[in-house]
Amino acid sequence: MVENPLCLKNLSIKELKQLAVEIRSDLSSIMSRTQISAKASMAVVELTVAIHYVFNAPVDKILWDVGDQTYAHKILTGRRSLMTTVKRKNGLSGFTSRFESEYDAFGAGHGCNSISAGLGMAVARDIKGRQERVVAVISNWTTMAGQAYEAMSNAGYLDSNMVVILNDSRHSLLPKIEESPKTSVNALSSTLSKLQSSKSFRRFREAAKGVTKRIGMHELAAKVDEYARGMIGPQGSTLFEELGLYYIGPVDGHNVEDLICVLQEVASLDSMGPVLVHVITDESQGDENNQKSDITDMKQDGGISFDPFKYDTLDNVVRPQTYGDCFVETLVAEAEKDKDIVVVHAGMAMESSLELFQEKFPDRIFDVGMAEQHAVTFASGLACGGLKPFCLIPSSFLQRAYDQVIHDVDQQRIPVRFVITSAGLVGSDGPLQCGAFDITFMSCLPNMIVMAPSDEVELMHMVATATHINDQPACFRYPRGALVGKGYTGGDGIPIKIGRGRILVEGKDVAFLGYGSMVQNCLKAHSLLAKLGIEVTVADARFCKPLDIKLLRQLCKHHSFLITVEEGSIGGFGSHVAEFIAVNGLLDGRIKWRPIVLPDRYIEHASPNEQLDQAGLSGHHIAATALSLLGRTREALQFMCSS
Repeated sequence: MVENPLCLKNLSIKELKQLAVEIRSDLSSIMSRTQISAKASMAVVELTVAIHYVFNAPVDKILWDVGDQTYAHKILTGRRSLMTTVKRKNGLSGFTSRFESEYDAFGAGHGCNSISAGLGMAVARDIKGRQERVVAVISNWTTMAGQAYEAMSNAGYLDSNMVVILNDSRHSLLPKIEESPKTSVNALSSTLSKLQSSKSFRRFREAAKGVTKRIGMHELAAKVDEYARGMIGPQGSTLFEELGLYYIGPVDGHNVEDLICVLQEVASLDSMGPVLVHVITDESQGDENNQKSDITDMKQDGGISFDPFKYDTLDNVVRPQTYGDCFVETLVAEAEKDKDIVVVHAGMAMESSLELFQEKFPDRIFDVGMAEQHAVTFASGLACGGLKPFCLIPSSFLQRAYDQVIHDVDQQRIPVRFVITSAGLVGSDGPLQCGAFDITFMSCLPNMIVMAPSDEVELMHMVATATHINDQPACFRYPRGALVGKGYTGGDGIPIKIGRGRILVEGKDVAFLGYGSMVQNCLKAHSLLAKLGIEVTVADARFCKPLDIKLLRQLCKHHSFLITVEEGSIGGFGSHVAEFIAVNGLLDGRIKWRPIVLPDRYIEHASPNEQLDQAGLSGHHIAATALSLLGRTREALQFMCSS
C-alpha cells in the first residue's frame, strides 16, 4: 500500500487501479470497525488517486471542501495506520487540518470554503512569483451555498490559474432522484441530478470505456468535453463559464485513465485561468452490500451518546431516542393544532427525526440546502406572511447567518423561532462542529428571547412556548445525544411564562444556577456534595434572556456562593447574570459568584464525556468548584482527580 504521494508517480495505470481497490477495501474495513461513515470518501477514491498522481502535494495545494471526502487523501498522505483513530481522542481529525499534516492545505469542516481559500492561495502565489498549482475539490452538496458562487465569480474576474474539481456524487445526504418530483433543493442540484440520471450520460459512460481502448486519451478527453457542453447548456454555454471558469466534463470519476488524462492536460496549462472539471462519482462504487447506515443520521441528530467503537456491525446499533426526536414529535403535535406552523431547515434532511414532520406535512417543510443565510431571511418572509416558522440550524452553522439574524429578524422584531441544534460539545466532530457560541451571540440581541431546556420535558414546553410567541423572535438550543430519561412519552408541551426559571433542589450552602443541558450536571454535583454533608440549591434558569430577576435575587439573598454553569463560551449566560447582580449591587454584599463556562480555546474531538472533562463541565468539576469556594481545597483536588 502506498503511503506517500511520491510513490504514486512510478505506478502503472493497472497498479493505480489496484491501489484504488486496496484503498476502498481499507475504507470498508474502517467503516465496519469504527462505525464512522466513509461513503463519501469511497466515492472519490479514484479521483483522489488521480489528483495525487498528477499534482505534487504538498508543494501543490490541494483543498477539500468537506471532511467526509478526505479519508482516501489521508490514507495516501502517511496516515493509513492511524485511520482507526479518526474522531477519537488524540486521534486523527474527521476533517482536513493544517495542524495534522502538511498535505492538508486548508481546514475543511462547514463546506463551501475550498474555492475561496484556493483562490486566495492562487493570488498569493502570483504576487509572490511562485509556480505551485492550486486544486480545490468541491461537492455538489456544497454548491448549494452562496459562497461557492461568490468565489467562482471572483475567480473568473481575477483569472488566476487554479483548478476547481466538482465532485458530482450520488451522496447519501442528497435527495434521491427517483423519490419524488420535489427532490432537488435548488436549480443547480436539479441540473446535476438530471445529468447523472440521464440515459444519454449512462450510455456515454459505458461507451467511453470501449472508446478508450480504441483512441488516444487526449482525443477522448476532448470528446468528453464536447459531449458535456452539449448536454449541460445550449451552444456550449454553462453556468460555470458564465462565471468565468473554463468548463471540462463530465468525466467518469471512477475511470482512473480518464481522470489522469484530463487532470494532466489541465495541469500543463500555464495561462488558462480558473478551470472547473466536472466529475461524476457514485458512493455505492465498490460497495457490494450497499448497506444503508443510520450512523450519519445519528451523528447529526445526536446519537453519539453511546460508544460507537464497541459495535462490530451496523446491525448491532440500536438508535437511541434523541432530543431531535422529542422536538419533532412535539412540533408535529403543535402543527396538528396550528396550520400556520412550518419548518425551514438548511440541508438537514439527513436527520431521521425530521422524516415524521415531512410525512405528516410535506407542504409545510422547506429544505433550502446548505444556505443558512437564505434560510433565515426566507423564514423571516414566511413570518411576515402570517406563518409561524421554526428555523432549524445547527449552532455552528448559524454563525454563517448572523447578519441575517440581526438585520432581517431581530431588528424588525419578526417572530422567527430559531431551533439551534447540536448545541455545546459534539464529541467526535470536534471544534469544527462545536456549538460553543450561540448563547453569547444570540443573547446580545435586543429583541431575542433566548432559552434552553434542561431535559426532554422542558424541551416540549419550550416548543409550546415558542409557538405562542408572536411579537418578537425567539430561540432555544438542544444538544446532540440521547434523552436524559425524564419519562418522555410524547404529547403536548405547556407554555412557560417568559423569563421564569425554577428551583429543583433547595439547600443553604451553595447555589448552582444551571442553563440548559448543564442543569443535569449540576444535579450530579449536588448528589456528590450531599455525601459530604453539603446542602446545595440547584436552579434551572431556563432563560438567558430575559433573566429571571426574582429567582436571581432569591438565590443571592439566601446563599453565600452562586455558581452559574453553561455549555457555552465566555460572554454568555454567566455574563448576563454577572452584569445584573453587579449593576444591582448584589455583589456588594456577601454573595460570591463564580462562572463555569467552556474554556477560551477549541476542544478537540473525543467522546462527549472526555470533552466534558477537558472543559471542566463534569459533575465532579462543578462539585470541586463548590468545595474550593467553601475552603475545602483537599477534597476539591480529590474530586478533580477522580473525574
